[in-house]
Amino acid sequence: MSTTLETKVLEWLDGQKQAMIDQLRVLVDIDSGSYDKEGVDQVGVQIRNFLVDAGLNCETIANPRFGDGLRATLREPDEQRRPILLMGHRDTVFPEGEAQRRPFRIEGGRAYGPGVADMKAGLVMNSFVLAAFARFGAAGPLVGLYTSDEEIASPSSRALIEQEARRARAVFNAEPGRPSGNVVTGRKGGVFMQMEIQGIPAHSGVNFEQGVSAIEELARKVSAVHALTDLARGITLNVGIVSGGMSVNTVAPHARAEIDLRYVEPQDRDEIVAKIEKLVATSFVNGTTANLQILGEFVPLVPSEASRRLFELYVGCAHRIGLTIGGEFTGGCADSGFAAAMGAPTLCATGPCGGKAHSPDEYLELDTMVPRAQALALSILALGPP
Repeated sequence: MSTTLETKVLEWLDGQKQAMIDQLRVLVDIDSGSYDKEGVDQVGVQIRNFLVDAGLNCETIANPRFGDGLRATLREPDEQRRPILLMGHRDTVFPEGEAQRRPFRIEGGRAYGPGVADMKAGLVMNSFVLAAFARFGAAGPLVGLYTSDEEIASPSSRALIEQEARRARAVFNAEPGRPSGNVVTGRKGGVFMQMEIQGIPAHSGVNFEQGVSAIEELARKVSAVHALTDLARGITLNVGIVSGGMSVNTVAPHARAEIDLRYVEPQDRDEIVAKIEKLVATSFVNGTTANLQILGEFVPLVPSEASRRLFELYVGCAHRIGLTIGGEFTGGCADSGFAAAMGAPTLCATGPCGGKAHSPDEYLELDTMVPRAQALALSILALGPP
């Protein structure tokens, strides 16, 4: 790749910090919780308008329930020209009205607001990198995929991600860079389940003995589920939500719990799910019944030799602009696992750096926006033509 192209791309990105911040402000000030289709689509419209103005082709993949998918292309790929894929999700974990309660603000070099780091800054970064190559040229096809429901395990977006990843020669997922500046090279997989228990109601004072408590059964099952945790193997079980009962003076006729399973090795998933299914099918309190439903899941991001080479390439490119970057493993899940499972070399958390995601204290280090964009651009250039 010519030094002239590299210089043009880096210099143009170097002058875009304020434009990036302006675009980030617009996106953060739009509520876009995973189930807020209107808000997620509004974020998509803003991104699409920017990309079209920059000269990219954009396709909207309609979805009746969740936000629409958005796919941007520069030089449409084909069988001979495999693309580089830039990914990011438009949804956040926050409820409706959060953007009005906590609008975008800057304080002490940091930006704050719902989703500012996770991951609207990554969306902005990807968009500006794509715009730079649209302006100055690219050696091969680039695809930007802006999905809508990652925070709930991508029920509508997983197929889109897998489709694009199957033909990608490299994938960069712009989740927020770690507070340390590192990227993520490995992630746990996760399975999110709901357990429902039925008992028999009875007046707790008049005919207590005729009742069968779903809550008692739930308590015993929760203890048994938690006992499956194996920290040495990286397996954790957490019952994070429980509910049940009808009134304080009624033996509980129903109860519910939501279970979070995290694991490292792909084969551990089926083993632990089978054990949970057995526990759910076992009645600790005679007369209760229960069922288990999988609400959503992520596959782990497992490092491959190709992904390790992509990591080393990225680290070298980042070093050229003065960044020292390492790789981290995290128990958090992300769409990067879906891409890696398709065999695509995948690197995660290439977005601008921030921390305290999913909380009112979430922040973004504004001075990382341009350097992270430049590191990504240099990596794309270093990968060369397909």
